[in-house]
This record gives sequence, C-alpha cells and structure tokens, in this order.
Amino acid sequence: MSPDPQKKPSSDARKTRADERRSARQAADDAVAAESLREVYAEIMSRAPEHDIDPTLDRVQRVLELLGDPQRAFRTIHLTGTNGKSSTARMAERLVREHGLRTGLFTSPHLTSVTERIQIDGEALDAARFVEVFQDVAPYVGVADRESQEAGGPRLSFFEVLTVMAVAAFADAPVDVAVIEVGMGGRWDSTNVVDGEVAVLTPVGIDHERWLGSTLAEIAGEKVGIVKQGATVVSAAQQVVVDEILRERATETSAHLLREGVELEVAGRRVAVGGQLVDLRTTAGLYTEVFVPLHGEHQAHNALLALSAVEQFLGGRALDGGLVEAAFADVAVPGRLELVRSSPTVLVDAAHNPHGAQALVDALEEAFDLRAVVGVVGVMADKDVEGLLATLEPAFAHVVLTRNSSDRSADPEDLATVAREIFGADRVHTSERLDEALQVATDLAERDDRVGVGTGRGVVVTGSVITVADARLLLGRG
Repeated sequence: MSPDPQKKPSSDARKTRADERRSARQAADDAVAAESLREVYAEIMSRAPEHDIDPTLDRVQRVLELLGDPQRAFRTIHLTGTNGKSSTARMAERLVREHGLRTGLFTSPHLTSVTERIQIDGEALDAARFVEVFQDVAPYVGVADRESQEAGGPRLSFFEVLTVMAVAAFADAPVDVAVIEVGMGGRWDSTNVVDGEVAVLTPVGIDHERWLGSTLAEIAGEKVGIVKQGATVVSAAQQVVVDEILRERATETSAHLLREGVELEVAGRRVAVGGQLVDLRTTAGLYTEVFVPLHGEHQAHNALLALSAVEQFLGGRALDGGLVEAAFADVAVPGRLELVRSSPTVLVDAAHNPHGAQALVDALEEAFDLRAVVGVVGVMADKDVEGLLATLEPAFAHVVLTRNSSDRSADPEDLATVAREIFGADRVHTSERLDEALQVATDLAERDDRVGVGTGRGVVVTGSVITVADARLLLGRG
C-alpha cells in the first residue's frame, strides 16, 4: 500500500527529525568555533613564548587599566613554587567550589587545548567562549602593544595575553574567587597583577635558571614576590635559605605566615585503592582519613597546602569534614602519574626536573606493583638533563630517549650521550618519534613477560608536560 500523502508524520518521527536538525546545527557551530579557536591560538602563538619573559608588569597592567581593572572584581588565591603548583591549585579550587562559591582557575601549561588553562566552576572555557573573550580584550591588547613598541619594547607575550583573558573572563562570569597559578617565578610574572589574599608557596627548587637565577636564594627571591601587604602565606616545607627569604618577605609585608613542619603537618597517610588516605593537621584542627585520589606522598603535602589556604581564605576556621572529603575525592590532575593504558601498564607524569622526578620514583614504588619499568623520556633542551636522568635511573630497567612536538625539545642522541653514562649503554635506546618510542618501550616491557598480559611490567612517559601531552593524544586521552 502506498503511503497516504495526507497522513502527518508521527510525533516521534517529528521529534527525531528535529533532534537531527539540532545536532547538525550544533556540529556546524562547533566546527566554526573550532576554526576560530585555531585562528586565535595562532595569533597568540605568534607572540613571544611563555618561557621568554621580559620582566615587567607594565604591559598587563596597562591592558587591565584600559579594561577598568577587572582583577579587582574578585578575590584571589595566588600560587607559586617549583613543583606541585597545578595539583595544589586544582585541590584549592575544588574545595572553594564545594563551599558554594563560584570559582575561576588559571593554570599552565595545558595538555590538549589552550582552553584548559581558563576554567570557571571547574569547566574549561569552550572554544566559542574562549574566542569571544579574546575578541573582547584584543582591541585593548592592541593599544598596549602599540604603546610598548613606540617606547622600544615588545608586544604582550603569549602568557601575558592569556593572563589578561583569564582575568577578563573571571570578572565577566563573574566569579567569587580566582585560584591563579603563576607561569614562572612570581615577582615579574604577569599574574602578579592580582593581589592574592592568600599566597601559596609549594616546594622551591632549581628550575628555569636562565630567567629566575642560578641559586635557590635568587629563585626564592623571585617567587616570594607574590606575597602582598597583609596577606596570609601558606608554605610547604622549604630548604633553609628559602625559608629565611620567605620569613623576611613576610616581615616586610606584615603577612601572616603558616609553614609546613611548624604550624601545618601531614600527620599520617596510607596507600588506598586509587589514591591515599591522609590525616592533615592545620591551625584549625585535624582532618582524618581524607581520601585523595592521587598517588604519591607529594600529593598529600599538596593537599595540606590547599586545605590550609582555603581555611585561611574562608576566615581561618575549621572546615566541615564532609565538604573537605567530597571536594578532595573529586579532584583530578591529568598528566600527574596518570594511568592511560593497561597490559602493559602505561603511566604518564609531567616531571621535568630532579625534584619532580624523585616524587615520581617514590610514588611508583609505593603505589604500583611493577617489577620492571621502561621509561620514555623527552626533555626540553634547557633542563637539567643529567639530574633528571640520574634521579629516574633506579626506577627504570630501560630508558627510551625521544623528542616531543616542541622545537625546544632536546635531541634524542644528545640525551642518549648523557644517559649512557648513567644507565649503561645496554639500557639506553633512542627514537626520533614518540609513537615509535612508545612501541619500543612496550616491546621491551613485554619481552620477558612470561605471563603474557603485562603483569608487573609498565611504561612511564615523562620528562616534560609537552611529552606527556603528546603521549596522551597518541593514546587516545587528548
């Protein structure tokens, strides 16, 4: 029987077609937004890279002045240090949000998309909103660019533009509090245009010597520059010289100083499935058996800093234990000892200096039952390659040296020259491409696996955030 041309489609059929039209429109909108994002990212990337700083806050301050000083529209928790900043920032943001406040989070670098760096209420800006924020600030950035160049200076850098965008997005949202991680250092970092009510100092070590100085004292002097008049400072346990400089800065600024090992303590911890249970002592009380879904002792100390910082931000009182547990249980930190594949186990970790590498080695031994581990290492050429590889050596049966997608990536053969002195020639392998390096490492991990399912064997990709980001993409986690 032929269909009746007068008969109307059923409501289900109409709904299906309407859904299909909406999906098609959304797909078209998403494609346009993605292309616009690529264009905006290319424009920002055409500027000086974030590792090439020109030490002044003038350019960012000028743009914010033209925008009406949006950094004054919200309260701020500001974080610096050498390792642990992003993890601590994410924990602090999640804890503040659990208390019903609207949050902004600015971290760096990103793993997959630049939009990850600017989050509101725990969600990265989508492509369309990121482009919109850039378009809003671009005319004012242009004014500051011209003024700087007329005075013989450079345009705003990549990171300076992102800082302006984050501040503008937070003010426009509006957020109640922004948790902001410095890009590098502190005193001259472009994020230091904010006045953090609470400043957090994670462990300070040697890194970025070209820009921050070659000694701990010089580096600490830059980092404590985020401590503002009358602020509260929450600090990890520091080496003696760093502690002295921090106390001097606190005295200069009449800041209230809380230090791990003095007023703050990780009172206990034990490994648990998927993370660890920690006991954290702050000035307001003792929090026991708090689950943190992250591996390694260093993450317990990061949790302590985040908890104390939020306590101080909310008035110095003890926080509701249920809220603390709910917030910390929901924390995710991609690229930090992250399991991305099994059989064999493949982990990625963004350790890029000896301090971070030691945290990785300790956490591997504590949290993963692996009898043999093969490392895939891609490092930036300006890093302490020898110190990094020497720290990793006890944990790796073999190491595969490779390069990442950055033009700053060290040559694998140059890395191998250093590695052979540390590991011995028979344990060192090279590959120009990361995908090939992953295959070499997997083959090595499985070579002596008599069970046949990768039991007790694993691959760890490390050496740089960019190496980790590249590996996550290759392994379907981007």
